[in-house]
Amino acid sequence: MRKLMTGDEAIARGAYEAGVSYASAYPGTPSTEILENLSTYEDIYTEWAPNEKVAMESAIGASVAGLRSMVSMKHVGMNVAADPMFTWAYIGVNGGNVIITADEPGMFSSQNEQDNRNYAKAAKIAMLEPADSQECIDMVKAAYELGEKFDTPFIIRMTTRVCHSKSIVELKEREAVPAKKWEKNLEKYVSLPAVARNLRVKVEERLKKLAEYSETSPFNRMEMGDTKVGVIASGVCYYYAKEVFGENASYLKLGFTNPLPADLVKEFCSKVEKVYILEENDPYIEEFVRGQGCDCIGKDLFPAYGEMTPDVIRACVTGKKNKTIEFDREKLISRAPAFCAGCPHRGLFYRLGKRKDIMISGDIGCYTLAAGKPYSAMDSTVCMGASISLGHGAQKAFQAQGETRRVVTVLGDSTFFHTGINSLINTVYNNSNTVNIILDNRITGMTGHQENPGTGYTAKGEETTLIKIEDIVKAIGVKHVYVINPNNLSEVDETLDKCLALTEPSVIITRWPCALKKFSKEDREEFEELFVTKNKVDAEKCIGCKLCLKAGCPAMSYDKETKKVSINRAQCVGCDVCTQICPKNAIVKED
Repeated sequence: MRKLMTGDEAIARGAYEAGVSYASAYPGTPSTEILENLSTYEDIYTEWAPNEKVAMESAIGASVAGLRSMVSMKHVGMNVAADPMFTWAYIGVNGGNVIITADEPGMFSSQNEQDNRNYAKAAKIAMLEPADSQECIDMVKAAYELGEKFDTPFIIRMTTRVCHSKSIVELKEREAVPAKKWEKNLEKYVSLPAVARNLRVKVEERLKKLAEYSETSPFNRMEMGDTKVGVIASGVCYYYAKEVFGENASYLKLGFTNPLPADLVKEFCSKVEKVYILEENDPYIEEFVRGQGCDCIGKDLFPAYGEMTPDVIRACVTGKKNKTIEFDREKLISRAPAFCAGCPHRGLFYRLGKRKDIMISGDIGCYTLAAGKPYSAMDSTVCMGASISLGHGAQKAFQAQGETRRVVTVLGDSTFFHTGINSLINTVYNNSNTVNIILDNRITGMTGHQENPGTGYTAKGEETTLIKIEDIVKAIGVKHVYVINPNNLSEVDETLDKCLALTEPSVIITRWPCALKKFSKEDREEFEELFVTKNKVDAEKCIGCKLCLKAGCPAMSYDKETKKVSINRAQCVGCDVCTQICPKNAIVKED
């Protein structure tokens, strides 16, 4: 049976066909849909973990106990998971284990552009790079077979275009893979220094065997055509190259990319006159090729960042750009990303941005949009969970300088569970006095509404223990905890005033569901006023002052001819933030 699938869907299908029984992940674009699709298979246990480190360790545990397991994450998530991963490389598998990293050249939804192929090399873990959806399936299945054969976890490095592009795949039946027997084995599973020293030797021996296999891997192949130009590429760059050069070049397509095949590279380079290395981000392949004594053209011609699309390749090689329709660029109107209509973050940031003499330490999530206009209510963003700990450090620094500036930290509910808890412990333990705001919109919002420990549901939609953020915060030792409705601007102001007057740490939890969320029965019971009405503008009262527009709601617009504001009824969800801003009470509820 043939089917059209994205790379993420195909990774999940490959895991199913390979007999995987356990999968754990933390959502992050472009990897999120892998676990979402895995959760549709009844034969696979799936879970959203609080963070990537926990997901990695859980998958390791399942492997040690004998099951084939998978863990998936976006590229920055591997930074969180790296601690157990490096030791896992020493230990080796029982049941096969595959680690998916979804890199993001171009940084469409990420704070950096790291190349996780470097992790495979540094951790000494075998790696595969699929170029399309069929290879996603094939490589996943091969990774389990080879991983159990060579006693190693496997990294499969995806990129955005492979994750989200669709191509035809051939579906096969699920393989019945019996669980491996677990046996007590100190010399394998307990990585004490004395044990690890022996395992370190085995890692190098294993890499030699993998390097030999890489030379004959079906995922590494030469396609000889015109020998004036030779192209070495991996992943989607192979298809980009084919689009540019077509039959006017020879190709070395690399899919098994750690260890790389030295003899195959040298053989290919000897057969062509000029060698281009096409790879996104770091010169990972290029450095290897040069290390084999082969001349090549890589990052000295092609960019070191961004996507290596056909347009980019063509421009670098020929100096020519594709013709486009001519137009007056000055007439283009830029549109910054904005909070959705009814977003519960809007009211908070509208008021927070008006505060003087504060620094706002932000985090990763939808709310990072508060950094831009009209709010200008975020002064730093680094990584998941960093808002609280960065804010703590900044507050201590301000105090050391004798400054009265206060620090307010902001992060989401899922982010708090991810790594915010440890940061808050640090704040309390070290006697900081930051004001810490946790935006509880009842779901993991930015990545598309995945469940988290605070929602009461698992990845498969099963009811589970709902972990209350306020209970955790109080258990950590925070004495001043406030749960507020962020749409109530006076409540926002009053609570901020209370917390900024304190000399101890405080936590404000803004609890209101994401406007786009599919509301659970618990949501409907708790939030009785849940967007049951819509607002409209009384044109006779509206004076066109545009103060209401400063809340940044996309449902509102200003008519330059009538000098009046109007509300798009289809977008409005009746959050009432605008009604509290209007000085003339011109925004009212519909009848």
